[in-house]
Amino acid sequence: MELQNRVAVVTGGASGLGRATVEAFLARGARVVIFDLNRDAGTKTAAELGGHCQFEAVNVAEEASVKAAIERVLQQTGALHIAVNCAGIGSAIKTYGSRGPHPLAEFQKVIGVNLVGTFNVARLAAEAMAANDPVTADGERGVIINTASVAAFDGQVGQVAYSASKGGVVGMTLPMARDLAPQGIRVNVIAPGIFNTPLMNAAPDAVKGPLIQMTQFPKRLGQPAEYARLACEMVENGFFNGEVVRLDGGIRMAAR
Repeated sequence: MELQNRVAVVTGGASGLGRATVEAFLARGARVVIFDLNRDAGTKTAAELGGHCQFEAVNVAEEASVKAAIERVLQQTGALHIAVNCAGIGSAIKTYGSRGPHPLAEFQKVIGVNLVGTFNVARLAAEAMAANDPVTADGERGVIINTASVAAFDGQVGQVAYSASKGGVVGMTLPMARDLAPQGIRVNVIAPGIFNTPLMNAAPDAVKGPLIQMTQFPKRLGQPAEYARLACEMVENGFFNGEVVRLDGGIRMAAR
């Protein structure tokens, strides 16, 4: 599917990996709507990026919030072709430690945003995409890209909630692609390693340094534009379906 003249929504699009994806899609001629909980950042980003970029204040974990935002997108643009899920949160709490067992509410919060929120957006975006006329000779109507993490495969100490949420995103990939094949909707996942995002930049050097050393090559943080380039490829390559791709410089994270 060509990005030119297509309509995309990007969750978490006001910063980090999401913003880089918004910028890349806009550069290729798409119309992009940012879904983000941060109203100030979302409004500012949309204003900075120009007329083909809009913002909707959305809580991905709430059905009504996502449904209403997608309905507004359809009213304003007439279609939805692409959905990229970048919204996510993390925590650093052991299953059991000096403070006792992992708080259940915190575990549920991470799962609610990262896994349930991703599924919520994907299922409602798929409903909108299924109504599209095919845009390729193969009958393609839409593309969904979800974001996991290398923590889905080698989560570190204290990442039990985050790893579980991202492992769930990985596990949804093939069945979701199979579910949506009759509608001509492709589904892929990017599992980033350690990237230069606001979340990672907030971590001290004592945390970032060892992670960079675990990266094989190049020994640096990934750049959000590198994630965005892969997202563009997943949209534009029509045979890319049902895949989980690690984008991580070869990192395999140690326990700590």
